[in-house]
Amino acid sequence: MRIGITLALASSLVLVGCGDQAPEPESEAPAPAAAEPAAAPPAPLRTPAPENAVLYFIAPADGDEVTNPVNIVFGLSGAGVAPAGIIFPDTGHHHMLVDTGMPPEDIPIPEDANHLHFGLGQSEAMVELPPGEHALQLLLGDHLHIPHDPPVASEIITVTVVE
Repeated sequence: MRIGITLALASSLVLVGCGDQAPEPESEAPAPAAAEPAAAPPAPLRTPAPENAVLYFIAPADGDEVTNPVNIVFGLSGAGVAPAGIIFPDTGHHHMLVDTGMPPEDIPIPEDANHLHFGLGQSEAMVELPPGEHALQLLLGDHLHIPHDPPVASEIITVTVVE
């Protein structure tokens, strides 16, 4: 009986093994054309700046010596203030640039130690700055934190934080 089972298994293996044939070579298909690089998504449309909008510091004044926390008061005429995410004509919200130049105009303003966001519609803030001299500038952002077209920005002021 054992021999019969062994022969049956051996026969099965031979039959299975005989069915294995090397695959036929595939016909050489032309290589696909190089894929076109994906187009970058279109930049969001910039919000037109309100006519005659002027952004400025009420406090501190240029050249002031200040202590922490620094009371920053924003001034804006010719436009309104609306929180980030709210679309309302001729409005924006404040951003303060600290020791940095203007950011790119066609993307959202970064949010870091040099780009402070006041997206709740604040017109005043208490800000901690390291001791020393700092260049400050205000920049109005639209509902998506993108500068208006053209940008609405204040003059640069310099303050010195003393301990």
